[in-house]
Amino acid sequence: MDSKIKYVHTGKAGGRRYSATGGRASTGRAASAAPHPPRATKSSYTASGAQGTRPATRVAHQTRANTYVPRRPRRRRSLKPVLAVLAVIALAAGVGCWYFKFRNITVAVNGQSVTTHVNTTIETLLADNDNFGVTPGRLLSVGGNVLDEQGGDVCAVKRGDEAVAAKDFATTTVSDGDALTVENGADATEPNHEEEVELPCAIQSEGHGAVQYVSQWGKPGKKIVAVGETSGETVDKEIVEEATDMVVTSKNLSPKGGKYVAITFDDGPSDYTQQILDILEEKGAKATFYNLGENAQNKPKLTKAVVDGGHELASHTMAHKNLPKLDRDSLRNEITTAFDALKEASGETTQMIRAPYGAFTATEWARSGDIVSCNVLWNIDTLDWKRPGADAITAAALDGVKNGSIILMHDGGGNREQDVEALPAIIDELQNQGYKLVTVSKLMELDGSIPDEVIENKVKLPEGSVLPEA
Repeated sequence: MDSKIKYVHTGKAGGRRYSATGGRASTGRAASAAPHPPRATKSSYTASGAQGTRPATRVAHQTRANTYVPRRPRRRRSLKPVLAVLAVIALAAGVGCWYFKFRNITVAVNGQSVTTHVNTTIETLLADNDNFGVTPGRLLSVGGNVLDEQGGDVCAVKRGDEAVAAKDFATTTVSDGDALTVENGADATEPNHEEEVELPCAIQSEGHGAVQYVSQWGKPGKKIVAVGETSGETVDKEIVEEATDMVVTSKNLSPKGGKYVAITFDDGPSDYTQQILDILEEKGAKATFYNLGENAQNKPKLTKAVVDGGHELASHTMAHKNLPKLDRDSLRNEITTAFDALKEASGETTQMIRAPYGAFTATEWARSGDIVSCNVLWNIDTLDWKRPGADAITAAALDGVKNGSIILMHDGGGNREQDVEALPAIIDELQNQGYKLVTVSKLMELDGSIPDEVIENKVKLPEGSVLPEA
C-alpha cells in the first residue's frame, strides 16, 4: 500500500524542516523558497492512500518546551498624581496654620486699635502692651491690712459688657474685632484657709450694788475662721456653736427676818485693831475685817485675834495696789499671796476681797474670777480717812442706814483714833434702832439669793467652763 507521508515540524527560528516521500528533504535556499507554513504549536499528521486521505492530529506536548513566547514588559506607575495631592494638602495645612495661628487680627482696647496675632490670650496681650498703663490693685490680708501695694489683680478687663475674671486671663483668647476695656486692678485678698476654733466667751455685768459675784460661768463655743496664709491673721466666718458668757452680778443685800447691818474695817491689822475688837466684844457686835496681806504677815497675832473674836477675816489684797493697773499674772499674784498670808496668820481660808479703792472691773473678773468668791464694796462711806472728827464719822455712819447696809470704816492705814472714838456711839445708835450688827457673810446668808459657794468661800471654776479672754 503506497503512502505519502508529509511531516512538518515547527520549532525555534533557524530550525530544520523535513518534507520527504520516503527520504530526507534538502536544506538551504531551496527549502526556504517554499511557502512558510503558519506558526503552529502543534504537529500535523496527514496520511494518503488509494482510498483517500484521512486527517490525523496529535498534540505534541513536547513542543511547548521548545516554543519561545516573548514576555510583555510591565508598565511603571507615575508618581505625579500622588505628589500633586501631597502638595495640595501641604499648601492647605500651611494656609490653615497661618490663618489659625499666625494671622494678624485687630482688637480695640480702651477705644484704640491694637494689632496682635490670632489666638492671643488676654494675659499675653496685656504683657505685650505693659498692661496698657493701668495700676495693679493691692494685696490685702484677710483682716484688710495692706501686704503689698501692687500685689492685687493686675488689672480689670471687660470684653464688651462682660467682665473677665483675672484667673481666666491666661485661658481667654481675643478674637478679631473684640472691644476690650482695661482698667486699674482691684484689690485682692491673700490666700487663706478655714479652720474650726474655739469661740471664746465674753463677760457681762448685771445689776448694781455693793456685793459682786459670778452668777454664771462662761463656756466656749465653736466658730469657723479664715486664716491668712501670709499674714497669719484670722477673721471670723461663721459661728458653729454659741458661747455662754460669764455674768457678774452686783446687788445690795436685803436680809430676811429682821434688821441687819454690817460694819467693815479696812487696811489692818494695826495698833488700833485690838481697841476696836474690844469695843465690838463689849457691845456684842460682829464685824468684817479686810486685812492687807503684808500687815497680816507683820502682825499675825492681831490677824488671829480677829478670827478668835468671832469676826470675819477677808482680804484687802497683799499691798493695796490698784488692781486695774496690773497685768493678769500680777493681779492673780496680788490676790493669792494675800490669801496665803491671811491663812498662815489665822488658819482661816478666805476668797472674799475688797479691792483697794473699790476698783475691780469686768477685766479683773475675767482674769481672776476663779479665785475670788466675791468683791464687797459698801453702801455707806464714813470718809473716816479724812479724819473729820468722831462726831462727823458717827453721823456719816448713821446717815441713810437701812436693812442690809454695809458701812465702811478703817482700822489701819494711818491714825485711827477718831474711828476708835466714834465706834461705840455708832453701835449704840444702830442697836437702838433695832439693827443687829453681823458679818458680811451672815448678811449674804440672810439675803437668801447669794450662792452657797460664794458665802462659804468655796468658789472654783466648773468643769467645762472657762474664763473670758482679757
